[in-house]
Amino acid sequence: MFDIEAVVFDVLGTMVDEPGGLRRAIREALPGAAEEALVERLLAVWQEHVERQQRRIAEGSRDYVGSEVIDREAAERVAEHAGIIDRTAVERLAAAGQRLDPWGDSAAGLARIAERFPVLGLSNADRATLVRLNAHAGLRWHQVLSAEAVRAYKPAPQVYRLALDVVGCPPERVLMVAAHAWDLRAGQALGMRTAYIRRPVGDSPGRTDTFDLQQDGLEDLAGVLAAPGQVGRPGAGGGAGGETAVLR
Repeated sequence: MFDIEAVVFDVLGTMVDEPGGLRRAIREALPGAAEEALVERLLAVWQEHVERQQRRIAEGSRDYVGSEVIDREAAERVAEHAGIIDRTAVERLAAAGQRLDPWGDSAAGLARIAERFPVLGLSNADRATLVRLNAHAGLRWHQVLSAEAVRAYKPAPQVYRLALDVVGCPPERVLMVAAHAWDLRAGQALGMRTAYIRRPVGDSPGRTDTFDLQQDGLEDLAGVLAAPGQVGRPGAGGGAGGETAVLR
């Protein structure tokens, strides 16, 4: 058993449907009806640009720029590939990251957990984007942190240290929640406890991952955290349907 003093959540993919929101924005930007295959190709163009630029920044081959800059570049690339010449449509597409819809359990699950613990968002999105995104998605945090503060992108360790510095308690008393195994591995490397949340998007755990909790959604996680004595006890909370699976 272990005691948690604060819960830190990834935002993009974990709390909001990032790919779904980008698909919708791309579809809206295209003139006329668009085949789904084209939308998927353009989504890949967007995602590959973002991943490549974040990797370049991590490697030091590009100076840090915020997510708003990278998203605008991605929108321009999509427009070039799709032949979108309407500048208003391109500008709206560039701001798609501010209009991502929450998963069905995000707002209620977050509110329930916030009744017991300080809850923080920790995101690669820049500050300006997070203000609008959280308002759109109805996510209410005790504090939301942007990787922009340390001029880096997750999984750089300084991003997770930012959250640890803010909560002011030992990493083993901070629970990192994400739908991305790579995100949890980075937090785990600094001593944070970890909870994987299954989402239709994200990065599933590998065979060698040993996250503390694995849940079907935030309501399930809230149920486990409501009974702290069960957290971390092997086999605890493993109700019907695999709602709770404690990995260690």
